[in-house]
Amino acid sequence: MNAALRVLSPGLVTTLQDLGRPGYARLGIPGGGALDPVALRAANALAGNPQDAGALEVTYAGPALAIDAQSARLAFAGADAAIEILSGMDATCGRTVETMRSVRVQRGQIVRIGPLIRSALLYIAVEGGFEVEPVLGSVSTYLRGGFGGWQGRALVAGDRLPLRLDSVREHEEQRLEGLDLAVPTRLRVIDGPQIDYFSSEEIAAFFSSEYTVCAADRMGMRLHGRALRHSRSFDIASDGTAPGSIQISGSGQPIVLLADRQTTGGSPKIATVVSADLPALGRIPIGCKIGFERVTIETAEVLRRALFAEIDGISSGIVGLGAGIAERATDLLRCNLISGVVDACI
Repeated sequence: MNAALRVLSPGLVTTLQDLGRPGYARLGIPGGGALDPVALRAANALAGNPQDAGALEVTYAGPALAIDAQSARLAFAGADAAIEILSGMDATCGRTVETMRSVRVQRGQIVRIGPLIRSALLYIAVEGGFEVEPVLGSVSTYLRGGFGGWQGRALVAGDRLPLRLDSVREHEEQRLEGLDLAVPTRLRVIDGPQIDYFSSEEIAAFFSSEYTVCAADRMGMRLHGRALRHSRSFDIASDGTAPGSIQISGSGQPIVLLADRQTTGGSPKIATVVSADLPALGRIPIGCKIGFERVTIETAEVLRRALFAEIDGISSGIVGLGAGIAERATDLLRCNLISGVVDACI
């Protein structure tokens, strides 16, 4: 049997993503790819993969995965979560590991990931990557198009994701330090192409208001707050959109477009989130409150260069993670090593 990760439970929405498939917007196909490409790169760096390798993007609640390989190495980057490494289905014997690290697992073990904490996204990279054929140069899943990734959809129980490697060598595991994957409270934006559809008073209100994320998926994020009034029509001739475009619909509420956005749209766009803040935008969970800060294009260019510098520095933050006494003690305490012994003081 070929090496694979077998899906016991899929989590809320778990998809295979890489850095996307740019260049097909003229055909109505968005660039797609990871909502947080910084965390995706971090997970791949910990797994020893190229930065653009495909990895699992976990949203809000994680999957349970069985290891159908002699051994595999998984790496986790993004939100905090309880990650349990279980010996088969025996939940009484195993260990818990943190995110922002790698871990070697063996055939028959189960990796179970709980709810995500303080962020909407977690990435799981596998050393060597997944044996999945790219579509239009990418293994990213485009859910609305029904192609890419694994059968063009989110994972379901019973899926077997084939791995390129049946075994990985033993070596010291690694963790990543110093990378900021925080969820922002303010996003920096430049003026949108239809900002003139709003009066100066409404523009000022937009930048001084706080909005709550009330719904989100890979296509876009709906916000709720002070409704904006259009000084011209709320319906325009459809034109191109960009990742981070902020449309103001007829209701006056903002919609922020994400990786799988429609490539054209007919609502006025008051602003666009700068590219340097797009990874952080993807991390924001439903229920968070956010605001917007207006910057110039020149400032946006400086911020973009800073983001690339941060990405280039990811590998320098990787350090060895020895199996310390605390981790070994946790493993021992989770196992019933001597039948009938329930209290060390007896």
